[in-house]
Amino acid sequence: MDAALLSLRRIVARLGEGLDGPLLAITALLVGIGLAALYSASNEALGRVNAQLVNLVVALGAMWVMGQIAPQTLMRFAVPAYLVGLALLVAVALFGDIVNGARRWLDVGVTRIQPSEAMKLALPLMLAWYFHRNESVLRLRDFVIAAVLLLVPVLLIARQPDLGTAVLVGAVGFYAIFFAGIGWKVLTSLGIAGLASLAPLWGMLHDYQRHRVLTLLDPSRDPLGAGYHTIQSTIAVGSGGITGKGWLRGTQTHLDFIPEQHTDFIFAVYSEEFGLIGNLVLLGIYLALIARGLMIAANAPTFFARLLAASVTLMFFTYAFVNMGMVSGILPVVGVPLPFISYGGTALVTLFMGIGILLSVHRHRKLVQT
Repeated sequence: MDAALLSLRRIVARLGEGLDGPLLAITALLVGIGLAALYSASNEALGRVNAQLVNLVVALGAMWVMGQIAPQTLMRFAVPAYLVGLALLVAVALFGDIVNGARRWLDVGVTRIQPSEAMKLALPLMLAWYFHRNESVLRLRDFVIAAVLLLVPVLLIARQPDLGTAVLVGAVGFYAIFFAGIGWKVLTSLGIAGLASLAPLWGMLHDYQRHRVLTLLDPSRDPLGAGYHTIQSTIAVGSGGITGKGWLRGTQTHLDFIPEQHTDFIFAVYSEEFGLIGNLVLLGIYLALIARGLMIAANAPTFFARLLAASVTLMFFTYAFVNMGMVSGILPVVGVPLPFISYGGTALVTLFMGIGILLSVHRHRKLVQT
C-alpha cells in the first residue's frame, strides 16, 4: 500500500514538474468566470455548460501535451506544421464546404475541420523558426521573406471569407516579426503604405464586410440587420452601470436580446451583470495573463522560444481586445471569441495549446542552447 502511494506521489510530482503556478491560476480564474457567465448566458441551463466542460477536458489534455514538448522539439515541427496548414487552406479554397456563404470548413470524412485555426499557432512557430535560423545576421531581406510567410495564409483565410481569423493570424505573425527586431523606420513605412492601401482594400472587401464597417460608424442605419448586434450589445454593456445588475439578473440576457450571447457576445452578458467594476477586474486578470506570459518569454533560453512565447502571449491580448472592442461598438463585428470565456471547442483548444507552449518554455527555461 505504501509503495503504491509512493508511486502515485511520484507520478503526480512528475506531471506537475515545471508547471507555472501563476499562469495556471490566472487561466483557471478566467475559465471559472467563463463558466459562470456561460451559465447565465444559457438561461441557467446546464446542457451548454456541461458541453463546455467536455471541451475543457479536451483543451486541458492538449495543453498538457504541448507543455511536455521541449521548445527545441517544437522547432523541428515548425516547417511541416506551416506547410501542412497552407496545404489545408488551399484545399479549403478548392474543396471546402460552404456554410452561411463562407468556405471555411474541410470535410475529412469522419468530421469537419477548420484549418485556419491551426495557423494561429503554426504561423508564429514558422516565423520564430525562421528568425532563429537567421538570428546571427538579420537583414531587411529576412523581414521581407517573413512578411511573405505571413501574408500567404492571411490572404487565403481572408478569401474564405473569415476576417476575424485573418486578423488574429495576421496579428500573431506581426508580433513575431516585431519582437525579432524590425526597425521603427520600416514599421513607419509599412504604416504609411497601409494607410495608402485603404482605398484599394475597401474595393476588395465583400459587400457584407463593407456593410459591417459602415454599420460600425452608424449602427442605426440598419437597426434590425447588421446593426442589431452592436446596438443590443452596447445597450447591455451600458445598462450594467458601475456595479452591474448581479449574476443571473441581466435583463438583456434573459430576455434574449443579445445575439450570440454564449459565444462572441458573452462579454455583453458579463458586463450587464457585473458592471464597470467587474469589467475592470476582468481587464486586470487579462493584463496579469499577458504580463506573466511576457515574463516567461523574457526568461526563455533561446531566440526561438522568446519569439514564440511573446507571440502567443500577445495572441491572447488580440483575442480580448478585438472581442471587447467589437462588443463595445468601437470595432467591427468580426466573430472573435473572448479568450477562455466564450463557449466553443476549437478556439478553446487553440488557446490552451498556447498556454501549453508557455508552460513548455517556462519548464525548459534553464536549458542551454547547444
